[in-house]
Amino acid sequence: MERLTQLNDAHTEIRNFKKEDMPLLGDFFQTVTSGNDVVFWWVGGEENWKNVFCAFEDGKMIAKGQVDIIDIVPPGRSVDSKHTIYINLKTIPEREYDYDLLEKVYHCLHFRALQMKQSLSNEYGTILCIGNDSHETANNKFFTERKGFRNLNSLYTMARNLNSPIPELPLAENLHFMLWKLETAYEEHKYLELDAEVWPDTPLGSKRLSEYKQFPLWTTMVVREGDTIVGSLMVWKKGSHGFIENVFVRQPWRKRGIAKYLLSKALTYLKDNGLETAQLMVLTSNESALSLYESVDFYKEKVEVRYFIDLS
Repeated sequence: MERLTQLNDAHTEIRNFKKEDMPLLGDFFQTVTSGNDVVFWWVGGEENWKNVFCAFEDGKMIAKGQVDIIDIVPPGRSVDSKHTIYINLKTIPEREYDYDLLEKVYHCLHFRALQMKQSLSNEYGTILCIGNDSHETANNKFFTERKGFRNLNSLYTMARNLNSPIPELPLAENLHFMLWKLETAYEEHKYLELDAEVWPDTPLGSKRLSEYKQFPLWTTMVVREGDTIVGSLMVWKKGSHGFIENVFVRQPWRKRGIAKYLLSKALTYLKDNGLETAQLMVLTSNESALSLYESVDFYKEKVEVRYFIDLS
């Protein structure tokens, strides 16, 4: 596939992000997020900047987009499974309905996504996804009405005040709690096997696991029966908040209070490390999980809507 270079017209330059753009990015971030609920991706390290495209006019950043592979389906899964690539595309507020500008940056992102797709197994299809806050009306309309994206799912961001009392819950005598740091390749492999057992259609994968492990305070919490792991979650610090992810209990051990016990341990861990709030995300359609999280005083904070197209 040919290399995509920068795009220029009489007024707008669109190119990959560079180190010298960092001050402009800071201004852009403040303008886009001030007083608004938006899903905004940071640019990451320099190795990721080939996936970040910015639009400039008169020395000002007016739009930024980036693309990343999120889910890679491992061998042996259902043929209906899909690799997923996500994009994130934002403009300054006064240009949010400038669909010509959005189209130009989207063109770069779509081209880069097609390049990324070449690195993925063609045993499975690939979908290109976008996730926005439900209030990002103009952005959502661009993708659904102009680019043909279809509804994928929606998720609540739920929050919990860590200054409120955290229950101390019991665990059955035959069950044992531990922290699991996944320090070896073998341990990572065993964890990813468990993850794929619970979520066969959307397994975590080694790439995302590696990314999670880079966050401050990251650890995995597990409950075991003997040598068998029966439930787990991950926890880390994200910005000024604690974040909880990948909460699961394996089928034979469900409805025994294990998930609620793990959540209480995670909340205590975050509070003991000086954090005041915890967050997690859950599908809006997952009523059992919503009930679980609300039982330990999480509340719904905002909604992210996700859309997709087949990438071809």
